[in-house]
Amino acid sequence: MYITDTDQLKTFLGSIADTSLLAVDTEFLRERSYYPKLCLIQLATDSVSAVVDPILIEDLSPLAGILGDPDVTKILHACGQDLEVLYHALGGVVVTPIFDTQIGAAFLGQKMQIGYGNLVEAYTGVHLAKVESLTDWSKRPLREEQLRYAEEDVAYLPGIYRTMMKKFTEQNRLMWVKPEMDKLSDPSRFKDSPESAYLHLRRSNSLSRRQLAVARNVCAWRETIASKRDIPKRWVLADEVIVECCKRAPTTVEKLLQIRGTEHLKQPMLEGLLTAIKEGKDCPPAQYPEIHHHSHPSPEAESVVDLMNALLRVQAEKVNVAPQMIATHNDLSQFLNHEKGSPLHATWREDVIGSYLHRLLVGEIGLTVKDGHIEIL
Repeated sequence: MYITDTDQLKTFLGSIADTSLLAVDTEFLRERSYYPKLCLIQLATDSVSAVVDPILIEDLSPLAGILGDPDVTKILHACGQDLEVLYHALGGVVVTPIFDTQIGAAFLGQKMQIGYGNLVEAYTGVHLAKVESLTDWSKRPLREEQLRYAEEDVAYLPGIYRTMMKKFTEQNRLMWVKPEMDKLSDPSRFKDSPESAYLHLRRSNSLSRRQLAVARNVCAWRETIASKRDIPKRWVLADEVIVECCKRAPTTVEKLLQIRGTEHLKQPMLEGLLTAIKEGKDCPPAQYPEIHHHSHPSPEAESVVDLMNALLRVQAEKVNVAPQMIATHNDLSQFLNHEKGSPLHATWREDVIGSYLHRLLVGEIGLTVKDGHIEIL
């Protein structure tokens, strides 16, 4: 079903009003804009699917109800960007509750970031052709092949979800999975403020705290300009140019234009950038951003983390969960340095890995190789 106006959308949503499951996917573009441009929304229940065209439909507000309905589980695959796109396109709608089949697959022994095509093939035996993966979804009209391709991105999700939930119930692991899914609906994931944009500035680790204060102001200025004009941030000013501005801290337009990468800026933007630089330089030292240096572990500590990682893989294989879903390399490093309060000593992770890591570090257990496999001593 291809939905191209609000009345059709309302009719479709009315026809699925009793559903408890809704598969969701989106197609969007963001190469030439600040905000992602939503091009398609794909929806599916156990029995029916639809492709909603947000380019042709002026009012998408009817979707807000079902996407936020606590009694309807929304099933997505690798949902991070989809949730962000829907949040901005629908005026702050937080999709909830969510089940991400990529995370679900990791809890069932698949690799951590399994693609949708591989997931469908593993669970249904169907091989999906990815012939439209580089399609410009903003162009109209859409061909029938494109609509079929888009529909396939949700058609198999309800069945896969039911298979996964059956396995989680049989293994008594629903309480392992639910907290990971609940995190996905946290609205703070979609609400970065301009003042925190500097945290994502590449090469900022070369800046002093005072220069970082300048970066905070300049990045906030860039964020504001880009969002107002709906253009990519790099079109305003590239990251490497911001870093150079922070190091040189020019005070005049002439000095600012000596930095390569600023020549495209018009006079008002040049003056705005100079103001941001000056305000950052004038920031009181007490308000400088903190620099969080990433300490480099000693070779001995790195060797211990390697041993901990070997134990993690043994335990991951035993419970048939992707190792990275249980603990990351950083989790292991933090456990070694500050075991008390580690998240690996909480919830199901305590039983799966936390208690074993503690016993390994105090010498109560060890690892050995038997028949080509690592085993716990």
